[in-house]
Amino acid sequence: MNVYNSLTRRVEELKPLEGNEIRLYTCGPTVYNFAHIGNFRAYAFEDILRRVIQFNGMKIRQVMNLTDVDDKTIRGANAAGVALTDYTKTYKDAFFADLKKLNIQPAEVYPAATDHIPEMIALVQKLMEKGVAYQSEDGSVYFKVREFPGYGKLAHIDFDNQRTGLRCAADEYDKENVGDFALWKAWEESDGPVGWDSPWGRGRPGWHIECSAMSMKYLGETFDLHTGGIDNLFPHHENEIAQAEAATGKEFVRTWMHCAHLRVNGEKMSKSAGNFFTLRDLLEKGYTGREIRYVLINAHYRTGLNFAFTALEDARKALDKIDRCVAQATDGEAPEWATKHLQDFADAVNDDLNLPRAFAALFELVRDANGKGAAGTLGVFKRMDEVLGVIFFENEKKEEEIPAEVKALLDARAEARKSKNWAESDRLRDEIAALGWAVKDSKEGQTCTKKQ
Repeated sequence: MNVYNSLTRRVEELKPLEGNEIRLYTCGPTVYNFAHIGNFRAYAFEDILRRVIQFNGMKIRQVMNLTDVDDKTIRGANAAGVALTDYTKTYKDAFFADLKKLNIQPAEVYPAATDHIPEMIALVQKLMEKGVAYQSEDGSVYFKVREFPGYGKLAHIDFDNQRTGLRCAADEYDKENVGDFALWKAWEESDGPVGWDSPWGRGRPGWHIECSAMSMKYLGETFDLHTGGIDNLFPHHENEIAQAEAATGKEFVRTWMHCAHLRVNGEKMSKSAGNFFTLRDLLEKGYTGREIRYVLINAHYRTGLNFAFTALEDARKALDKIDRCVAQATDGEAPEWATKHLQDFADAVNDDLNLPRAFAALFELVRDANGKGAAGTLGVFKRMDEVLGVIFFENEKKEEEIPAEVKALLDARAEARKSKNWAESDRLRDEIAALGWAVKDSKEGQTCTKKQ
C-alpha cells in the first residue's frame, strides 16, 4: 500500500511502525456549527484510507479529536447566550449522526479538548522547561518558532524571507505571517465563563496544543499517520510537529496525508455566495447519504473536487446501474474475469488511494457481469465495497414500510404522470416530501424512500 507523504513529498509504502497496526490521528471537527460538505470530503477521504488499510489485512487505531473550545466555539456560545458545553453538544451529536448517514466508519477514540486540559497544561509546562516557550506580558504563553530548528519542514517555509519577532494569538493565519504562536491563551473578558486555572493564570489552550497533547496520549510520542484537509497543513500541522518534537526530541509522525479542497460549481464555498451546503441541506433536497458519499469519494483525494448538483444526479444514475447488476449477482466461485477486475481494483486503491481507477474497475466488473452473467460475482462486489461503502445489496436492504397516506399520494402521482399532468405530479411530490419521503423518477417508474 503506497501513499503520498506530504512531509517528504514522495509516494511511499505505508507499513506499521509496530506490529500490524497503523496508528492514525485525524483532525476532527470544530463543533461550532454543522459540518459542511467540504469538511465531509476530508472525513470521507479518511474513511477510505481506513478501509484500505483494513482491506490490506492491517489493523487500525484511529483517533479523531473534537475541538470543543477555541475562538469559534466561544464566539458561537456567547452569541447564542448558552454555556459552551451545551452549545458544542448540539454540534457533536449532529456530527455523529452525519457520519452514520455517509456510512463513515467510527474511529476508535473521539477525545474532546475540554476533557484533556491537564494533558495540555503538562505539555506547555514541558515546553517552558525546554526553553522553547515563554509567557508574554499579556499573560499568554507562546512557542518560540526560532528555537525549534525543524520549524517549517512540513509547509516548506523559507525563513530567510520572513519577518522576525512577530507573535500571533489567532488560531489560523497564513505563511506570510509566521510568528510565535499561542500555546496557552490568557483569559479575556470575551471568554466569559470559559477558562481553566494554570501555572500562568486562568486561560484556555491554543488550538494547536490540543491535537499534540491528545494524539500523543492515545497513540504515543511517535505514530504512523496523521491526516487532515490541506488547509490544516499550515499552521496547524506545522505547529503540532513543533510542539511535539520540541517536547519529546523524537519524530512525531512518520507519514502526513492531506485532502484537497472542495469547490462548489468552480467557486470557493461561502455563505455570502449562496453555495454553502451542509450535509443536512442536501438531504433535505432529496439526495441520499449514499449518493453524497459517492460524489465525495469519486475524485482522487489530492485533486480538487468540484461539487455540483449534476454530479449528484450522475451518482444516482451510476448507483442505479450498480444496483441492477448486483441484484442479479450470486455467491459461488468467482469467474476468472471477475477476479482480474478485483485485482485491478486492489492495485488502484493501493496506489495512493486512486479511487477513479478503482471505480473504473468496478464498472468494468458491472459491464462484464451484465454481458457474461453475474453468477459468482457477489463476493467480488462485497470485497470492493469493503473499501467503497456505496454498493447496495438488494437482499440486505431493510425496507421501511411506506405509510398508507404516502402510498395513496404515490398512486395519485402515478396517475398524474400517466396523464402528463406535470403540475399535479410536482405538487404531489412536494406533499410527499413534506411527510418525510423522497420520490425519485426513472424510466422504470417512481421509487419512494424515507428521507435520511
